[in-house]
Amino acid sequence: MTVEQYFSATYAEAREKFRAEAKAAGATLTAYENPHARGPGGEVLTTDVACLGPADADRVYLTISGTHGAEGFCGSGAQIGHFRDRLFEAMPAGCRAVMVHAINPHGFAWLRRVTEDNVDLNRNFQDFSKPLPENRPYEEVHDFLIPDHWEGQGRAAADAAIMAYQQKHGAFAFQSAMSGGQYTRPDGLFFGGQKPTWSNDTFRRILREHVPAGVKKLASIDFHTGLGPMGYGEPIYIGPDGMGSEERSRAVFGPEVTNPNSGTSTSAKVTGTLPEAFRDLPPQVELIAIALEYGTVPMPMVTEALRGDHWLHARGDAESELGRRLKRNIRDAFYTDTAPWKAAVYGRAADFALRAFRGLAG
Repeated sequence: MTVEQYFSATYAEAREKFRAEAKAAGATLTAYENPHARGPGGEVLTTDVACLGPADADRVYLTISGTHGAEGFCGSGAQIGHFRDRLFEAMPAGCRAVMVHAINPHGFAWLRRVTEDNVDLNRNFQDFSKPLPENRPYEEVHDFLIPDHWEGQGRAAADAAIMAYQQKHGAFAFQSAMSGGQYTRPDGLFFGGQKPTWSNDTFRRILREHVPAGVKKLASIDFHTGLGPMGYGEPIYIGPDGMGSEERSRAVFGPEVTNPNSGTSTSAKVTGTLPEAFRDLPPQVELIAIALEYGTVPMPMVTEALRGDHWLHARGDAESELGRRLKRNIRDAFYTDTAPWKAAVYGRAADFALRAFRGLAG
């Protein structure tokens, strides 16, 4: 199997490869079936977890693919390559690897970033017993992001309004308004939900069931795509705040680690991210947590694809010629299906796995 073959064309192919390579490597496998959704062919959708190493380990290497479903091709390829190339053999003695494949299987299978309930999983890790964050700038742009009609004068007027917003506030301010997370528009972009999703509950369950209670160090990599230069994996510190992991993450993964909160990242500040679940871990754990964010296409094309996908599912026809074109756009925005891009993704992922192992050994 070549590096290019570590990557898959569909969720179903990725799942089959992941389970086969994990089993060949001697990992134990657990499948968590999503009871609320099925795949395009009516197939069962699962999040699969592969574990290697002692169940009572005090150090854990954790990877997550498919937090944003359509981005799952990237992380899945990295995880499959990890097993195929037996990178786990470089782990320090007594370390446990926990590989979470397709934490958002619906989005992966249907080529959507969101879950089956149109929720951005990486904005869903909130304390829903408390008032949810407000994003007033999003309210200013929502109607322009998802116009009544995708083509014609209505679309042109919406694009002109977005351009005017960017000219007034700046392109990054528009990105922040759009992507920071919002909790008022269920059909909108980056909607964080009004309650925990199945994927949220499942990830917390995985932490309880597969991360040993006596863990002292945990290094985590969550794979993402869509921001930055094509093929470059930006290591982004992703929190959560208050657990003291930023300094450790930079010490382990290098000085190129960025932080949205300090303005050094291609990512805007976001709220309700998946690492908030790490607060459920035992209090003694030293957390080292990053996202690896791989660039694909220029940001305007990513925004165009996201808008089109949300418009399609809110107002369009997925079986139409326009619908099929919009689905191709969303796939291309988050998965560059070329050999050089896949080689860059996997090379960076393997490098960062080895960096994580050195950090866990220290």
